[in-house]
Amino acid sequence: MSSSDVPAPTDPATGRLVRHERREDGVELITLTHPKVNALCVELLGELESIAVDMAQRDPDDRPRAVVITGGPKLFAAGADITEFAERGGEAPFELSDADAVARIGGAFLRALGAVAAIECPTIAAVNGVAFGGGCELALACDLRVASGGARFAQPEILLGIIPGGGGTQRLTRLVGPARAKDLVFTGRIVDAAEAERIGLVDAVVDGDATDAALERAAALAAGPRRSLALAKRAIDGGLELSVADGLDLEQRCFVDSFGTEDARVGVASFLEHGPGRAVFP
Repeated sequence: MSSSDVPAPTDPATGRLVRHERREDGVELITLTHPKVNALCVELLGELESIAVDMAQRDPDDRPRAVVITGGPKLFAAGADITEFAERGGEAPFELSDADAVARIGGAFLRALGAVAAIECPTIAAVNGVAFGGGCELALACDLRVASGGARFAQPEILLGIIPGGGGTQRLTRLVGPARAKDLVFTGRIVDAAEAERIGLVDAVVDGDATDAALERAAALAAGPRRSLALAKRAIDGGLELSVADGLDLEQRCFVDSFGTEDARVGVASFLEHGPGRAVFP
């Protein structure tokens, strides 16, 4: 994709590369606004990390109940800003940056996407258009992915003679399995929305704007039990790094902890009085 294909203007209200909105339904919307293709430069990654860290540092009752991350109605993100990996100016303007510079950029990806993955509430990537390279990796850092019919995904780093560095070899493998991950990483090929849904890369494909559908799904999750959802996410994500036995121990700890929440008090009382599915959580 050329840099002139799909403009995504910087947020005019703030001049920042990421817009953050807090909605009345408890959902918080994060929108990438980096002209022209939402390239994930170090500055944008820093803003994204700052937003995610701020969410974790708030008082528990002030934290989001669900988060949607989008790139807008035309595209999600076309990938890393490749110009940051090359020396600029001088006699060799296309010379690759040294290892220390590459490590600094890789560290920005690791911190930002790690902070997104660590958000305690459910997170949904709303993907319209392309999610290539780092853009695909940002979507992978979310809990769920909702795509428009025209969405496309790829890990094309191999075509540049490099490999993914923002989770493409790890989160993608855990999501779709090692054979499919190797196919996508080894070839760099583009996957359309239908195939992405078939292999489990996305959870839903919708007509129209994926952001609207993601916000609707997020609002439904936001109405659920905030603290129990956070515990469920902790058990699932934490268990991925453990043996089955240790994962079951983690699940038991979170299970017991869930009974100490206001969510459990309200949910169990509602079940006993009204039956299932009628609880209104605080």
